[in-house]
Amino acid sequence: MRLFMLLILLAFPILEIWLIIELTAKYDWWFITYLVIVTFLGLRLIKEEKQLFAGRMMQTLAQSANPGSALFGSVKNLIAGILFVIPGIITDGIAVILLLLPSTPSASNAAFKQSAANDDVIEGEYRRED
Repeated sequence: MRLFMLLILLAFPILEIWLIIELTAKYDWWFITYLVIVTFLGLRLIKEEKQLFAGRMMQTLAQSANPGSALFGSVKNLIAGILFVIPGIITDGIAVILLLLPSTPSASNAAFKQSAANDDVIEGEYRRED
């Protein structure tokens, strides 16, 4: 299993570099322009997400809702922005998939929902008198 993971980690950058070389040879400066524009958009996404994160968390906490949905959406967008900054077609595809994933409150509430440990217990105080 470790060898398989090592092979994947080594094959991924090699595949990205090979794709960049092939697409640059085929499309010349159009592909380089694409890489520059996507990197700029990734940096912009990271910057805007950092600015919006605190506001989303404050709004969620003010509504006494679960902050998991705001946190999940922000982390998802930050990871997508980082993947856009990394040059390559595969990382851009993964970033687009991340951006298309829905970050609905129902999905995150189900993940962070806690159930009661035991509903049969009645809490109370007692005092021992001798």
